[in-house]
Amino acid sequence: MPRRAYRLLPRIGLPICHAVSAVDETVGTPASQATSPAAPIATKRRRYLQRSLLARLGPQHAALGCIVAGSAVLNTHRLAKNDYGNTFYSAAVKSMLSSLHNFLYVSFDPGGLVTIDKPPLAVWVQVASVKIFGFSPLSLLLPEAIIATIAVAVIYYVVARRLGTAAGLLSALALAVFPAFVAVSRDNGVDPLLILLMILACGAALSAIESGSWRALLCCAALVGLAFNTKTLAAYLVLPGIACAYLACAPGTVRQRSMKLLGAGVVMAVVSFSWIALVELTPAAQRPFVGSSTNNTEIGLTFDYNGLGRVEGEVGGPGNVPVAQGAGVHITSAPQDTSRYLPNGRLAVPLFFAEPPGPLRLFQSGLADQGAWLLPFALIGLLALAVMTFAGEQARRNPRLATLIVFGGWLLVETVVLSYSKGIVHPYYVSALGPGVAVMLGAGATAFVWLARRRHWGLALLPCAVAATVVAQAVILHEQRYLGWLVPVLIGGTVLGVGAMGTRRLAGAGMALTLGVLLIAPAVYAASTWLGPVEGTFPAAGPHEAIAQGELDSTHEELHVDRQLIRYVTTHHPATRWTVLVEAAPTAAPLILLGVRAGAMGGYGGTDPALDGPQLARLVARSEARYVLLGGVYASRGGNLATKAVLQACKRVAPSVWHGSPPATVYTPILFDCAGQERALASRKQTGAADTIAGDHRRPLPEDPSAQREP
Repeated sequence: MPRRAYRLLPRIGLPICHAVSAVDETVGTPASQATSPAAPIATKRRRYLQRSLLARLGPQHAALGCIVAGSAVLNTHRLAKNDYGNTFYSAAVKSMLSSLHNFLYVSFDPGGLVTIDKPPLAVWVQVASVKIFGFSPLSLLLPEAIIATIAVAVIYYVVARRLGTAAGLLSALALAVFPAFVAVSRDNGVDPLLILLMILACGAALSAIESGSWRALLCCAALVGLAFNTKTLAAYLVLPGIACAYLACAPGTVRQRSMKLLGAGVVMAVVSFSWIALVELTPAAQRPFVGSSTNNTEIGLTFDYNGLGRVEGEVGGPGNVPVAQGAGVHITSAPQDTSRYLPNGRLAVPLFFAEPPGPLRLFQSGLADQGAWLLPFALIGLLALAVMTFAGEQARRNPRLATLIVFGGWLLVETVVLSYSKGIVHPYYVSALGPGVAVMLGAGATAFVWLARRRHWGLALLPCAVAATVVAQAVILHEQRYLGWLVPVLIGGTVLGVGAMGTRRLAGAGMALTLGVLLIAPAVYAASTWLGPVEGTFPAAGPHEAIAQGELDSTHEELHVDRQLIRYVTTHHPATRWTVLVEAAPTAAPLILLGVRAGAMGGYGGTDPALDGPQLARLVARSEARYVLLGGVYASRGGNLATKAVLQACKRVAPSVWHGSPPATVYTPILFDCAGQERALASRKQTGAADTIAGDHRRPLPEDPSAQREP
């Protein structure tokens, strides 16, 4: 490598990579060359690089190391107790291991009947981990914990380069202790990877704005596309801030900036829809049914169920949960009411939805304790950063302005979408607020210090920010009946901190005290995820939130019934492709994890038109299906046309024969044997609510993927 390149190393920030290259030049060198003049030169270069690296280390790196280590502890301590986390995704990973076909199309079940309701990227990461370390709970959970810890480090580097070390450290710390972020990081869902990719996209966008580099802008576009392949349209919530920042702050004329954005948009679209195009171009008979869609298309799933339906309202959302008879015709007694709380003080069932849409939704039950602890400070801190930006260097090329628009825009868009969406908004969705809140908290804190040292009128925002945050935290602690002793500490500590900022010399110390006190509650609340196994489907932090019921997120009684079912169907001439079919994926997931080839006729919620009577008849005729278990999770929705065909045509297996439970509620599992009932299944009249969403009975069935090789 030319000597000039080594002089550039400290400036471009790649000493480690080049140090490794320098070491590689000498490792494995033949003995005849060991005494050549090049050897001492290589040694000198290596020592120079080592000294350069050590010289670059400072207190900020030690502080960052402590924050990253703390994040790792929050995300991994007692992680094994979470078992398989979200069993829906865990079962899908196990199914994808069985064939390349299942892997490519993210099939939920080993028989390739229905897909999961998300794009593939996050689940493919879990499959890669399992292929390396074997199928176990930790091999599924650790990737998310590691990804979340990396996100904490990345947000420091993105922010510190533009707003300074203090802002970067505060941003990293705030993200590390964000309760909803910690909760999803201890599960095997898709949100940690989504958040990391969105932070990286924001960092690449800021680099493109500062340098005008095409490469950085295209990298940003590709990262947003990858985020789209993690959680579809949720990834695009960073786009308004990125686009506005590039148009306002990037070099070049308005026309040049617009054309570059257009080109980047094309790249983003290509990356975003590449996998969807693969699925759409594959004949329906050669792939699984697209789970949670009504028309068996990924486009429909993306823009309906996972897209506009979340904003405008959808079936399965608040106030629009379908209720139908289904297997309820076999109920012999009414269900019993249960208490909202268990004897241990935790919720008996998780909170499924947020409160009704409105401007204060994020501060109400279900969402407030997951992400509103620091939200008032972040929102007012955004204003403080704007005041600081326009009070100082007002050029549009100011990095502070671009950072304000990118991360401030992300925060505002997420806040509006979560506050006013009428569809499904689960409490853990608040985790997407984490980066925006963290950056605006760190930026706002440094802005307040800057304003205090210059006696600027903008400092009047500080008491408002601190008071609003203290009130929000006090209300949350009161509602959660948790850490009541902390409220006087919050008031006293913040009063001292804000008072100290009245003195220029103490401005930094006063802000450190204020934020130190304000970060106590969310940090302790986030650590409460250690107290019990995180509820896999609806992960949430807090000492009173619902937790997983036990092994495979099932009660002891449910596991006993599952094992009795497995013992019976596997010893009584099971079918080849599916040992047993059930209504909904959450009921099939434990069976798949227990090693059974189970499938969900109605996808995740039990009502997907993935299968009807004639199609089930053809499966039975080919000995690919025989036993069907009705009841279980989401059974109150009535199932689909296949459910009704089973009720009309198949023989019910008495609970005493397979040691099941006597029917008591609509959720009680009821086993049916469809062997020899092909004609009845195909000829029974299909009636009921499911007719409104049923597909064409002649739609070809997906082929059996069992012949495909493993990924």
